[in-house]
This record gives sequence, C-alpha cells and structure tokens, in this order.
Amino acid sequence: MTSTRPALGRALCAMITPFTSSGALDLDGAQRLAGHLAARGCDGLVLSGTTGESPTTSDAEKRSLIAAVREAVGTRATLIASVGTPDTAHTVTLAREAERAGADAVLLAAPYYSRPPQDAIEAYLRETADATGLPVVLYDVPVRTGVRIEPDTLLRLSEHPRIVAVKDCSNDFLAAQTVMARTDLAYYAGCDEHNLALYAVGGAGCVSTVANVAPSEVRAVLDAFDEGDTAGAVRLQHRLTPLVEAMMAGGLPGTVTAKALLAALGLPAGPVRPPLCPADPGAATALREAYARLTAEVSSTTARR
Repeated sequence: MTSTRPALGRALCAMITPFTSSGALDLDGAQRLAGHLAARGCDGLVLSGTTGESPTTSDAEKRSLIAAVREAVGTRATLIASVGTPDTAHTVTLAREAERAGADAVLLAAPYYSRPPQDAIEAYLRETADATGLPVVLYDVPVRTGVRIEPDTLLRLSEHPRIVAVKDCSNDFLAAQTVMARTDLAYYAGCDEHNLALYAVGGAGCVSTVANVAPSEVRAVLDAFDEGDTAGAVRLQHRLTPLVEAMMAGGLPGTVTAKALLAALGLPAGPVRPPLCPADPGAATALREAYARLTAEVSSTTARR
C-alpha cells in the first residue's frame, strides 16, 4: 500500500498559544494569529501541542482555545487538538472534550514518563481512538516521551479505522518509509528540516513550528514540489534552513523562539509560561537577523520575477 492524504491539510502549523502580558490565555490573540496563519497558507493548525505549551495550560484553557480558533478560521483550516497525557483516563477525557469543542482530529503521543512497553502503548492509543469519532494522528516523538511507537506497533495500529496519520519526530527515516510503504497512514514531518525529504517519498505534508513566523515560505516548498519543480522546492527548503536552524537547533525550545519572533513581528504571542524562560536579548537578536535574511531573500526573488 502507499500513503494517502486525509483531509487534514498539507502545511500544518504547530501553533503557539498566545498569552497576555500577565500570562493569562489570550483568546483574541489566538483568533488573530490563527486567522493570519490560515490566510498565509496553513491549511491545518495543531493546538495545545508541545509548541502550544500543553504541559502548562489547563483542560479548560485547551477547550476554550479550540472553540475560539474554530470560530476564527471556520473551515479554512483543520484543527488538530493535542490530547496526550501520561494517564489514559485523562487522555480519553481530553479527546472527548476536544471533539465537543470543535476539533477535526486529535494528536496523540505515547504516554510519557512511565515508559510503558509496546503492548501497553498500543492499548493506550487504541482506547483513546475508540473514545471519539475523530480521526487520530499518532505522534512518534521519543525525545519527549522516552519511548518510540515502534514500527511494528504502527503497522498494527494502521488497521484501526480512525488512526489515519503519523506526525513523525522519530529521526528514523528508514522506519518512516517502511511504515509508509506498507500502510495507508499519512505521514507528516514533525521536524522542519525533514519537511521536503519526507514529502518527496510520499509524505502528506508537515506539522511545522517555523510556520508560526514563516507560513507562506513553509507552504511554498510543498507547492513547488507538487508543481513538479523539484529543484525549486530544494532551493526554497535551503532558503528556509538558516531560520529552521536558528529556531530549532540553537538550544532553545521552539515555543520560546517562535514567541520571540512573533513578538518582534507584532503578532500575538505574549510570554512563555514557567518553567520556560524567554529568549535572552542575544538570542532574540540572532533570531531577528535570521528572519530578516529570509525575508530579504524572498523580496529579492520576488523582485527578479
């Protein structure tokens, strides 16, 4: 079998959760940011994920965020709510609440910290998938959960009627291709440096943190590839790489770097919640410089056309 592309979108943004200056949930800001991202090419938004500071937002805040963003974007973008926790019962509750609040799908990582074996991980994922009528995107991110969703487990889970996709942060490109070749699971790159590479071997798209600040540029890579301009897609991915490196490989979490840049761009962001700390002035300057180089290259290319 080959990968299929469900109606979840191609260029998905792992959206930050805006807060007010006092640290409260900024629903107006979330609506403005979601509308901005949808207008600039993001056909899907992942809410309350890692980049959305899920560990420090309450269940009520997660529900309110889904409802507010749904109101803002309507059908312009799919909404995928991250619901994973270390507790099966809590995860099931969050999945049901996400469905009631208007999510189109849920994102589900392996239960973290307890590091259960594969049979227990599979049971957790199946129980949550059985709890709602929503499509499920599995999230393979062992650097955060401490455990893989192993390829053999993914192969078995692919038979579940509501488990339709994988957000891949395994850094195991061979395993991803193996599962893609043997199932109908739609694979999304969860690491921005892999967006084009995974797409080129049949991936469904990406779930991008960098898209918070460069949505059009992230989308352009996929568009160029779809148009048959592989050389152009490579060029556009290379153009993005310095910003990807600055945001994702500079020692700061993507939430911190995305919020620092969004604030500099005058877009809703607000502070990060502890234990995260804001980017220091030096890091913030380096991020702005990387972003400025990208926009200068985009402007130069546009001017030459």
